[in-house]
Amino acid sequence: VMKLGMAHPMGPLQLADFIGLDVCLSILKVLHNGFGNPKYAPCPLLTNMVMAGKLGVKSGEGFYDYSESRKAEKV
Repeated sequence: VMKLGMAHPMGPLQLADFIGLDVCLSILKVLHNGFGNPKYAPCPLLTNMVMAGKLGVKSGEGFYDYSESRKAEKV
C-alpha cells in the first residue's frame, strides 16, 4: 500500500529491517520508559524476533529474507 498507493520507496516493515530491528526495539524501550505511555511498548513479535537474532538486513533476516539464496531467486 505504501509503495504503490503513497509512492513511498519502501513500506514500514522494510524500513524497520533497514534501520535494524534491534535499533527499533531500543527506540521503543526508551520512548516507553520516558513517556510511560503503553502505546510505545514494544510488541512481543518485535521482541521475539530480536531475541531470535532476526535483526533485519544486517543479520540477513527480519520481516523479509535478505539471504544470498533469496536474492538469487528474485532475479
